[in-house]
Amino acid sequence: MPGLTTTGELIRLDLPAQPAFVGVARSVVAAVAGSIEGIDDDRLEDLRVAVSEACTNAVATHGANDTEGRVVVRCAQGDGRFEVVIEDSGIGLDPTALPETDAGGWGLQLIEALVDTVTFRQAGDGGTAVELSIELGPTG
Repeated sequence: MPGLTTTGELIRLDLPAQPAFVGVARSVVAAVAGSIEGIDDDRLEDLRVAVSEACTNAVATHGANDTEGRVVVRCAQGDGRFEVVIEDSGIGLDPTALPETDAGGWGLQLIEALVDTVTFRQAGDGGTAVELSIELGPTG
């Protein structure tokens, strides 16, 4: 069965910043990525774990009492890559400020080990955007 060959933004999820929705984000991203030619099962599992970690961090920036916060997850394909961007509107995260022994620091190290490229930037609303990408393998 041939995979998805469309380029550009494929899907956008706007979810409540609550732990119960991390699994929704992980499942949707995995379903979209699984339809892309050039992503094998091992890479798909790596991406699934990385998205889960990044979404968990995004939810955590909002705090337990934030009932209005949102996390936006976007998937795109282009230039031989599959990309996932996870944006929160929480307190923001400076990944360089986390000590390596911090639980969040270990989560960031895990994300970096699982995908080809990770970029952190400030989101437009003061939160954090985490951009994950994996190189697409040969198809056929």
